[in-house]
Amino acid sequence: MARVIAVANQKGGVGKTTTCVNLAASLAATRRKVLVVDLDPQGNATMGSGVDKYEVEHTAYDLLVEETPAEQVIVRDTSGKYDLIAANGDVTAAEIKLMEFFAREVRLRNALERVKDQYDFIFIDCPPSLNMLTVNAMGAADSVLVPMQCEYYALEGLTALIDTITKLAAVVNPELAIEGILRTMYDPRNRLANDVSDQLKQHFGDKVYRTVIPRNVRLAEAPSFGAPAIYYDKSSAGAKAYLALAGEMLRRAERNELATEEV
Repeated sequence: MARVIAVANQKGGVGKTTTCVNLAASLAATRRKVLVVDLDPQGNATMGSGVDKYEVEHTAYDLLVEETPAEQVIVRDTSGKYDLIAANGDVTAAEIKLMEFFAREVRLRNALERVKDQYDFIFIDCPPSLNMLTVNAMGAADSVLVPMQCEYYALEGLTALIDTITKLAAVVNPELAIEGILRTMYDPRNRLANDVSDQLKQHFGDKVYRTVIPRNVRLAEAPSFGAPAIYYDKSSAGAKAYLALAGEMLRRAERNELATEEV
């Protein structure tokens, strides 16, 4: 059964989509079966996966509103070697339509139940706001991966996000937890970045990934070529960082499984 991870941060421009696409591709390269669900109407994860958001036949709108079975919505042929549920501007309408439904917070969870046993990981790329799409992502997820820049305002945003996760866990999904906090666009020469990084480790301990994602031109260029960094330039610092993150996630998962078995 897949581990479902929402990649979320209410602050925009922190590397959510970059993390979603590149981590999914890195895990797929280790022969894990991975599905990416693009819930952002901008469709950046869709385009970054080499899929034209303007030409795609089905999107997350069909999954959430029209109740089209997940098997029919999934795009199998992506540049990242993972499967994809695409998004485009139509998903904006889903935000409005969802308000009409009963149990609207769990539409995505129910839709993904049909395919969860086909994957090792399912990543949900959330929009940069707390709306019904994000609530659906949190309702479907086992945990939340939080990419964030090491800057002052990011710490404030993280506090707000954790408060949101706590409230949603109480109402929608009691199992929801923090998967991990990922430091993105990291520049070790920046004193503030190092200070914020230290504060994160002090407050969140081993929830902060050891792997950091550096500022990297190749990571920024890759989406315009419709490919994750591992296939655009696998020797780049960005591609290597996401491969390292995939390895760290797998080791964590193995440790958690062993701890559960011992209990």
